[in-house]
Amino acid sequence: MDLVKSLQCVHCGKEYDPSVDALYCPSCGYNDGILNVVYDYDRISKLFNPVSQKECRVYSMWRYLPLLPVQDAATIPHLQVGWTPLYQAPLLAAELGVKTCYVKDEGRNPTASFKDRASSLGVIKALEKKAARITCASTGNAASSLAGFAAAAQLPATIFVPKTAPEAKIAQLLIYGAQVFAVDGTYDQAWELCMEASAEFGWYNRNCAVNPNLIEGKKTVSLELVEQILALGKDMPDWIAVSVGDGCTVGGVYKGLWEMVHLGFITKVPKILGVQAEGCQPFVTAWKNNAPLTPCEARTLADSIAVGHPRNFTKGLQAITQSAGAYIAVTDEEILAAMKLLARKAAVFGEPAGVAAAAGVQRAVHSGIIDKQESVAILVTGNGLKDIKSAVKAAGAPVVIPPSLNAVKAIVQ
Repeated sequence: MDLVKSLQCVHCGKEYDPSVDALYCPSCGYNDGILNVVYDYDRISKLFNPVSQKECRVYSMWRYLPLLPVQDAATIPHLQVGWTPLYQAPLLAAELGVKTCYVKDEGRNPTASFKDRASSLGVIKALEKKAARITCASTGNAASSLAGFAAAAQLPATIFVPKTAPEAKIAQLLIYGAQVFAVDGTYDQAWELCMEASAEFGWYNRNCAVNPNLIEGKKTVSLELVEQILALGKDMPDWIAVSVGDGCTVGGVYKGLWEMVHLGFITKVPKILGVQAEGCQPFVTAWKNNAPLTPCEARTLADSIAVGHPRNFTKGLQAITQSAGAYIAVTDEEILAAMKLLARKAAVFGEPAGVAAAAGVQRAVHSGIIDKQESVAILVTGNGLKDIKSAVKAAGAPVVIPPSLNAVKAIVQ
């Protein structure tokens, strides 16, 4: 933790001591005063560099401890987080129309989503603060992830989700023993209620948009991606594609890539393609129009990115502008098609939000944003078993037959 220099407000630039209890800049408020964890990179470079990492035999996100705000390694949960597989997918590349395609399957984390990287760190920080309870609001994945890691730490958890969250995700919450409030409203309403409750009862707030430590967990996906690509003896891909909801994930992806440039692993940050659903595209609208955030209604089957009022707007927009990338929106129909495409051409089963990035790549190629001679890495952020209804909608129904070989012959022939 002594490698963390300060917490800096992305809005006004004011810096705070990293040991302060405030999760956002008091002067700017939680809507604008998002904090960024600032490290002493000169000191870190002596501990974490291309030479030292070749000797590291820790294959989880904790191989990046020098770049994480963890005070005591003894608080790290026992669950295996990170070092998820990276696949080369030539058949998928051909279908998407790019030269080379990699798929990083984040559905292989303990609760089957990318959010485990953030929740593991959130629980550690709650333990450091000796919190009696931890809370968050979520469309589903962050909630089930927090429930799992809270169970691992035996830390009580209270979670707010919109009542429309997929049944599988709510089942995860309950089986892990979390207290679950299914809010009869939108995700944004559930988020505001969580903020009020955490302030009222003094619960530790895991909400990624207002807790700067959570993005630090998310950035580890980029640190891993860089190491895995280099281990293959390949150049970094031209583009990294990721689905975008509240802006925290894409913000973390950028920060991790920036750090790997700063620490000498790669020479430049790849362009980032941020992908939203057409029924909920506040980032796309702001980026295209070079305009401030305009919240919108969320109308998409991709529940994990159904965020009409993204709370980490600044970092989410900076990730694209500072990487010279692009934002793009895709339809729900394109998302469902991408579920089948990824499963059949790369054998990776992703939920709707998890595969939205692949749908975005395909559209970006058709629109000329991505050149056909460029390479792409796609982050699949959640497992398809998280949302079976959408999977059935994408894949279609089985053929029902009587228990007869003749019936099989009739279909086969």
